[in-house]
Amino acid sequence: MKTHRIPALAAAVCLTLSLCATGALAAGDSAKSETIRALGIMVGDETGDLNLSANVTRAEFVTMMTAASSYKDTVGSGYGVSLFQDVKSSYWGSQYIKLAVEQGWMCGYVDGTFRPDRTITLEESCTALLRLLGYDSSSLTGSFPTAQLNKAASAGLLDGMALSQGHTMTRQDCVDLFYNLLTAQNSTGSVYGASLGYTVTNGEVDYASLVSADTKGPYVASDGSLTLPFTPTAVYRDGAAAALSDVQTYDVYYYNTNLRAVWVYSDRVSGTLTGLSPSKTAPTSATVAGVTYSIGTSTAAYKLSSQGEFTTGDLVTVLLGMDGDIVDVVDAQDSESVYCGVVVSSSKSASSTSSGSSSVQAVTQVACTDGAVRTFYHSGSALSAGKLVTVSVTQSGTTVKSLSAKSLEGTVNAAGTKLAGYTFADNVEILDTDGNGGYVRIYPSRLAGVKLSGDDVRGYTLDASGNIDRLILSEVTGDTYTYAYFTKAENTSGDMNISGSYQYLVNGESHSLNTNNVAYSVTTGGAALIYKDGDLKSIRQLTSVTLDGLTSLSASAGNKKYTLSEDVQVLLRDTSGSKGYYSTSLSQINASDYTLKGWYDNLGCSAGGRIRIIVAVEK
Repeated sequence: MKTHRIPALAAAVCLTLSLCATGALAAGDSAKSETIRALGIMVGDETGDLNLSANVTRAEFVTMMTAASSYKDTVGSGYGVSLFQDVKSSYWGSQYIKLAVEQGWMCGYVDGTFRPDRTITLEESCTALLRLLGYDSSSLTGSFPTAQLNKAASAGLLDGMALSQGHTMTRQDCVDLFYNLLTAQNSTGSVYGASLGYTVTNGEVDYASLVSADTKGPYVASDGSLTLPFTPTAVYRDGAAAALSDVQTYDVYYYNTNLRAVWVYSDRVSGTLTGLSPSKTAPTSATVAGVTYSIGTSTAAYKLSSQGEFTTGDLVTVLLGMDGDIVDVVDAQDSESVYCGVVVSSSKSASSTSSGSSSVQAVTQVACTDGAVRTFYHSGSALSAGKLVTVSVTQSGTTVKSLSAKSLEGTVNAAGTKLAGYTFADNVEILDTDGNGGYVRIYPSRLAGVKLSGDDVRGYTLDASGNIDRLILSEVTGDTYTYAYFTKAENTSGDMNISGSYQYLVNGESHSLNTNNVAYSVTTGGAALIYKDGDLKSIRQLTSVTLDGLTSLSASAGNKKYTLSEDVQVLLRDTSGSKGYYSTSLSQINASDYTLKGWYDNLGCSAGGRIRIIVAVEK
């Protein structure tokens, strides 16, 4: 029986997912502008608009230079000094101009002026950035401005820019120029952005690391409101665009001033606190509802320590941050924390109180619809594995109830967003189960275009908007089964007895099985192992097909195409001697050099029919 646990904020949900698809963005126009924004080199107006078509003045340019230098945290707006007759000490950019002159990046005119409001030209901006990179007159060949423009081009400052001498720089031009600055080499041969501590790989700046480095948090919205030093232009809650009004009490949030963005997370877990490690004096992890979480803040560590307000056995609510760590701990809330899922195991257990009295309670493990297995302590009887339940955790205790079966029938639309007249909620949780305690969390895309019968849906719940927020299925995908490749399958029968001897591989590991009074109808090849209550119930043969085409996602046999299971097992057969089988990967085989046989689950699952095992033999 195969079970998958999806941790809170699966795969450490990165706060940058709301803004980009990958950690290191390809340097397109939007990627460059967002990088420059994230660094604070250029900021938008009150609506977040960078106004990229506007021209740039000399004062604005030195402000950008400051933000792109090691001095970015040492200079700010406010009163400075009057170095030029047209730059008073009260001028907003006086401190930036002073820094630029002191560092030799820019200079004034012979008439004693700086002309801060004059637009800057290409050659002036390139000259200033070359000086920032440490190049002096000895590194230039020729006269101004040809020497400066040639050097800027060779240093990479003008990559991707088709501008000529005398061009008035716009904010878009400065986006390109400053992005190139970060990836250019300085006079010592180092990548400039890397010298400032940024990650630059293959000529691109790692956007995700920039955002993470300049993002503040975590903070807790203890009253449902946020304390921010700016008015945000972008708010994301659990990865989806949201508004400040969507923030709820005890949400965890982070913000980035340069991006004027806020990321809010509502992930929290309520249950019994049963363990602290490595000690109660200075815990670094805590176990709540049977799941262990790292403690991510000193506030949470103190509250859970022997000096804090919580102790093992307490009902608590832990607030989780973007990476699934505990940010804070509060009393189990008056408003119920409700979980929905399938029972994995349940038993009665005796416990003792501080007064010495004992009581018997049930200990039930539930595979919840978010993919996590949680342990709940409650009154009542033990429950059978595979039973659908809802669990309510309040200050008064934990209640486990049967979830009434509610069936749906219909075809999920091609976009994977609707079923039987209902829309899936943005963060819908879908659990496929096998009725025997086996489960796997899946996502709407897995069901796109799939026709579900009434027997396929065990239950569902609706949110306040009438959308499906939890859906529990019955053996729809076939993903709950364990798939094996049998290298030996022998059945023998005597006068009064039947027996079997089997050898098989699961994910490359060898297993053997010998039975008495039981024989399975299976031959060598792919098969599904079906369990009940932890014991092998049956073995069902998979269907084989000879493959003539293979990609990372699919395989083909003639005109028919098969989808590969995401965890497809690939075996390489050695025909030279021992005829053994070795585990390998998809990237190591192909249809040109190998004879390929695929085994797919033709077991009646509505969203099954995927290639589970591939055996490759070198031609």
